[in-house]
Amino acid sequence: MTVYGYARVSTKGQDLEAQIQALEGEKVEHIYQEKFTGTKRDRPEFTKMLDELKAGDKIVVTKLDRFARSTIDALTTINALNEGGIDLVVLDMGGEKIDTSTASGKLLFTIMSGFAEFEREMIIQRTQEGKAIARQNPNYREGRKPTYTKAQLDHALGMLVNHSYNQVAEKTGISKSTLIRAMKKRKAEEVKLDSK
Repeated sequence: MTVYGYARVSTKGQDLEAQIQALEGEKVEHIYQEKFTGTKRDRPEFTKMLDELKAGDKIVVTKLDRFARSTIDALTTINALNEGGIDLVVLDMGGEKIDTSTASGKLLFTIMSGFAEFEREMIIQRTQEGKAIARQNPNYREGRKPTYTKAQLDHALGMLVNHSYNQVAEKTGISKSTLIRAMKKRKAEEVKLDSK
């Protein structure tokens, strides 16, 4: 049996030292480490570690968010590991140490993962409810606030009579793609008015 450790921080400026010390305290033999955001699928060191694992091995992480991008990702990965005879130890999951090699560890992990998933669903529900209330306001617009005012866009579109998209983009700072979208929208509105 080999004990592997995995340490990750999200940004280049963050330090891995505290995680590494905690893993060394668990008699980890090999530590894989990287500075990579957890939302990205491509985590080269994590993938390398998974390729090394054999039945009977163990992975140790300080917290679950170092290991998985989401609760669903965590459950899927842990189920795959368990099926391969590989255990996971999370040193701090809600203040508890969880070891999936024990029956109580498996149970606790499943319960806490369920609560985490429930909380995520509640956040989504609250966000949707908030948007539904906001949509009742006639001035509400979904998505990002426009970077440019209507007057700025109208002025830039007017310049297109005598200038190319690239020239207008250079003079106004409004990207060519934004100008093209705005022009298409304006033409569509003109067609709609003409057809009435």
